[in-house]
Amino acid sequence: MRRSATLSTPLLLVAHGTRDPAGPLVVEQLADAVSARLRVSVHVAYVDVIGPTVEEALRGIDGPVIALPAFLAAGYHVRIDLPEQIAATGREDVTTCAPLGPDPQIAEAMLQRLVAAGWQPGQRVLFAAAGSSDERALGDVRTAARQLGRRCGQWLSPSHVTAAQPLIEQICRPGDFVAPYLLAPGLFHRRLAALPVAGVAEPIGAHPRVLELIARRYLAAARDDVSAA
Repeated sequence: MRRSATLSTPLLLVAHGTRDPAGPLVVEQLADAVSARLRVSVHVAYVDVIGPTVEEALRGIDGPVIALPAFLAAGYHVRIDLPEQIAATGREDVTTCAPLGPDPQIAEAMLQRLVAAGWQPGQRVLFAAAGSSDERALGDVRTAARQLGRRCGQWLSPSHVTAAQPLIEQICRPGDFVAPYLLAPGLFHRRLAALPVAGVAEPIGAHPRVLELIARRYLAAARDDVSAA
């Protein structure tokens, strides 16, 4: 019989994975901060490139688990890879949350990163995502761009570092400010930082708004699971 989650159920924060050491560092920072905030055990796993894998992480956690995809769009990894990797473990006590983005909290974090980079109202903003061939993910990115645009006072359409059009390097101008729709630093952010623009904001990172969003996702999943038990 499936055991339901509780408000003390461990959280598994699942990210994509990268060989750039800056990426896992941000995920670990998020895990530590959320653990302190929620007073629950928070574990980390990756769906690709590096470990621990989802299977390895779940092997070390007894009882129900709440898994939260630390992704900014519901692309292939969120919809296909993660469910398949959980299913492969045979576990039936894993509750999966919605991914981090798109969400208004992410847009607020991006706005604060922009302001910290020197952006002022009226200056042109370019919303820069990593890029994807997954139409569902691209739809989420368009939603995220609109959310940030409402806060910037301008209509924003996404541009991309790779894999989708338009490429940001083809449309940027010297007076632009770039808002990276990236959770962590790495190759994509370095490519943005090299663009001939007025400023490039830092990645979203372990921003307080992100911590608040993770906590909200976790509590909603735990309460829904308890009420359904």
